[in-house]
Amino acid sequence: MATSLKIDDVLKSRIQNLASQRRRSAHWLMLDAIQQYVEREEARESFKQEALSSWAAYQETGRHLTGEEVRTWLNTWDSDEEEAPPECHE
Repeated sequence: MATSLKIDDVLKSRIQNLASQRRRSAHWLMLDAIQQYVEREEARESFKQEALSSWAAYQETGRHLTGEEVRTWLNTWDSDEEEAPPECHE
């Protein structure tokens, strides 16, 4: 799929300068930037959908953990007394 981008001369010059400094082509630099953006936005959307799903489950069941319960559990990570995750409750 061929796609073209229209960028202003100032940005084009900046891209070319950076590409030269990095010893990469301007094309490579732009593809890398687009890939990073898409991956970041996909992760953000996934996080948002997970949060909405969790909120819907909470509204349906009322089951939850308090912030203090989670902090207490997380504080055991990477220690000899690492605990299993706490059980959700109403």
